[in-house]
Amino acid sequence: MSVREIRLFGDPVLKTVSEPVGVIDDRIRGLVEDLLDSVRLPGRAGVAASQIGVNLRAFSYNVDGRIGYILNPVIVELSGEPELVDEGCLSVPGLWFPTMRYPFARATGIDLDGNEIEVSGTGVMAQALQHETDHLDGLLYLDRLDKPARREAMKQVRESDWF
Repeated sequence: MSVREIRLFGDPVLKTVSEPVGVIDDRIRGLVEDLLDSVRLPGRAGVAASQIGVNLRAFSYNVDGRIGYILNPVIVELSGEPELVDEGCLSVPGLWFPTMRYPFARATGIDLDGNEIEVSGTGVMAQALQHETDHLDGLLYLDRLDKPARREAMKQVRESDWF
């Protein structure tokens, strides 16, 4: 299929809770192909369907050589002591802020055959699972920042050349 354009902060789709994937048909298969094509570009750890303008619960990931996708993901386990990790987002280009994330995450969902799958990991994978699931819940990492950091982030967004 194709690499899709990433929607930027301010686009209402990014603040909309995504609908579950129902029937797996050619449209959903095409969506997954586009998500996989879009996440393969250098510097991308994950792409949520909402980031390419599709209001469905699906995302792709590309972490440490592991490339894949998950439909209807649900975080079923977060463990370890939450810690501040530098985080950025394709939908908020050029900005990085320390964000509280758990060091381990496990998500379950389904694949294109309707089989249950599980994706888990530590470090960047844990961060990606939490970040992309947030997207599907209508949240950006900026929403997780404390007040002073969020204020600074919004100032930087307003001053950015893409906003």
